[in-house]
Amino acid sequence: MIYKFYRKFAAVFIALTALIMAAVFVFHQFLPERFLLSGSEMKYSSSFGKIITFEKSSVKAAEVLSRQNSQQIFTAKLLGIFPIKEVFVNFSEEKIVTVCGTPFGVKMFIDGVLVVDFSKIETENGKICPAQSAGLLKGDVIKSIDGTEVFTNEDVSEIIQKSGGKTLDFSVLREDENVIVSITPEMLSDQSGYKAGFWVRDSSAGIGTVTFFDPENLSFGGLGHAVCDVDTGKILPFSSGEIVEAAITKVKKGIPGNPGELSGAFIGKENLGTVKNNNETGLYGTLEYEIGGTNMPIAPKQEIYEGPAVILSTISGTEAKEYDIVIEKISLSDESMTKNMVIKVTDKELIETTGGIVQGMSGSPIIQDGKLVGAVTHVLVNDPTKGYGIFIENMLEAAG
Repeated sequence: MIYKFYRKFAAVFIALTALIMAAVFVFHQFLPERFLLSGSEMKYSSSFGKIITFEKSSVKAAEVLSRQNSQQIFTAKLLGIFPIKEVFVNFSEEKIVTVCGTPFGVKMFIDGVLVVDFSKIETENGKICPAQSAGLLKGDVIKSIDGTEVFTNEDVSEIIQKSGGKTLDFSVLREDENVIVSITPEMLSDQSGYKAGFWVRDSSAGIGTVTFFDPENLSFGGLGHAVCDVDTGKILPFSSGEIVEAAITKVKKGIPGNPGELSGAFIGKENLGTVKNNNETGLYGTLEYEIGGTNMPIAPKQEIYEGPAVILSTISGTEAKEYDIVIEKISLSDESMTKNMVIKVTDKELIETTGGIVQGMSGSPIIQDGKLVGAVTHVLVNDPTKGYGIFIENMLEAAG
């Protein structure tokens, strides 16, 4: 009898231990390594907030504080008992920015020329592609040819035409590495000139949404994701960029399997500002003067919770409006910089007009309880009422 009792007790103990270990492992992956908090209190608004607690790690905290006074170490615990991991916490004063949701036009000029495609050319020896055969790749950025810097499509075409069929050394930037590709242009079969069989792009332009403006330093952030080249899919390398006024002129409604789109037009010739950075989390730069919007505090990711919120977006003209959404899921892990929240549009007007989230709405601010929590980044292709959002702290960190 006693033996059976101990066997059952051992089985329950082992199962419970395994369950706790599994939970600790899951939460270890789920929780980020770093937290940014306003004020001086460790807040955590996740649906798991009641079972995860944080205690100051006094042993290691002294070491960290000696190096960086604004940073502390906390130990995350399951049920206040089982250690999960140690996290770094930065406490700062509450940050207030101007929340926008308005469209802007962007012009970006590439630092060199970007190889976007290849094509075979007709020669006396048949159809060939000298550039591809020589090892040039889609996505390469050509910086110079035989020592001569190139900045436009015309620069490249002129050098190739004047080559006389001589082998040219292309200095190429490929995945942050400098590479030399030697290409021998070929005469076309109709004797009209020399070609190498590749297409390049020297600039790009489009419409986006401004997420926030910081009046302290006249900086802005928008999009919530990088500006990528439409052909290569890679982040567009650029040497300079300009911001101009824009207005939304047309809406293509999204349906499952076919994302919608906002179309717009540049409405001002004067440059409003300069693009400084184009990275995974968005487009950033400075403006010449302050722009309109609503001043609002930002919410660190720990304060965001699953529940009702709004997005501020412009789907016609230049005026942003609020639309109801629900934050359905929050991911605090550091695996993705841009897909931190799953959101669902519940606003009937927005669904009727756009089908939900469409291309061009990227950067639309997400607001919860009067605080800026993030921005729209992507739409779910099979369900345009749903999409992803980025934490605003990720954008602010990238904006510097």
